Amino acid sequence: MKLSMLKPGEAGKIIKIGSIGPLKRRLMDMGVLVGEIIRVEKVAPLGDPIEVTIKNYNLSLRKKEAEGINVEEIK
Repeated sequence: MKLSMLKPGEAGKIIKIGSIGPLKRRLMDMGVLVGEIIRVEKVAPLGDPIEVTIKNYNLSLRKKEAEGINVEEIK
């Protein structure tokens, strides 16, 4: 499942970062790593950006960036 498919309040464990090049490096520098738990806090009315919490801090991602992150939903 893609991170962009999670609804506000849902969380997932990152299983793969599909982005390549500078975007992947930037995400990794911000703490978006395989195995981390990421929670969607809110989504803008038009679906972009998506605000998430990871490692106890908030981060805003574009929908296109979130589509490159595969997660396993945590219930």
